[in-house]
Amino acid sequence: MHEERIAWSASEGELPVATDSGYLALIDRRMLERECLAHSLKFPRSGWRVLTFSNVQDCKNAADNLGSPLVVVFNTGSYAKEDAINAVAEMIAIMAPASVLVLSEVQDINTVLEVIALGVKGYIPSSVSIDICIQAISLAIAGGRFIPASSVLAVREYLGVAPQSPASETRFTNRQTAIAEALRCGKANKDIASELHLCESTVKVHVRNVMRKLGASNRTEVACKLTR
Repeated sequence: MHEERIAWSASEGELPVATDSGYLALIDRRMLERECLAHSLKFPRSGWRVLTFSNVQDCKNAADNLGSPLVVVFNTGSYAKEDAINAVAEMIAIMAPASVLVLSEVQDINTVLEVIALGVKGYIPSSVSIDICIQAISLAIAGGRFIPASSVLAVREYLGVAPQSPASETRFTNRQTAIAEALRCGKANKDIASELHLCESTVKVHVRNVMRKLGASNRTEVACKLTR
């Protein structure tokens, strides 16, 4: 099979050739949604080979021939909550040792916590950009766990943790204010640069300055502080 063919559907009746770099398995029983997302995630934008499946059993059958995927992304969009929870639990058990991430329209904190407790490596809201989605998957591949900033803030409220008052001496320039607002919304540097008509390297400098002024060590912490 020609190496440039990187998105595959189980319904096509043939298995692609496995590579040493592995592959990303995308499971979504809605054909249009899964093929659109696969097209957005595929190489060379992310560097991954993306295989698409309508259900976990088709994914497992492919894994028996190809080996375990690097990561499995499961879109729960067409599932009721209880069915989605059961499907995620089954997927984690069947697809081990592959990391499993959930893509969902639901951002209710109780649902997020319940899914995270099952052992998934990420909970990706469908409201994020494709660049954030790629970063979340990359984090899971590297051994980390992705939780949206909105959920982190909701956990604080759920536990009744009072936020600290921001430092009164914190002052932003007009440009830093725009950058800070974009960070609060979870936008990637590339998107910020496009919206503000800046070079991506310039955006990185502003991001570092915003983090320094806020005393934040990462972008999630920046979003938390700015939302407070």
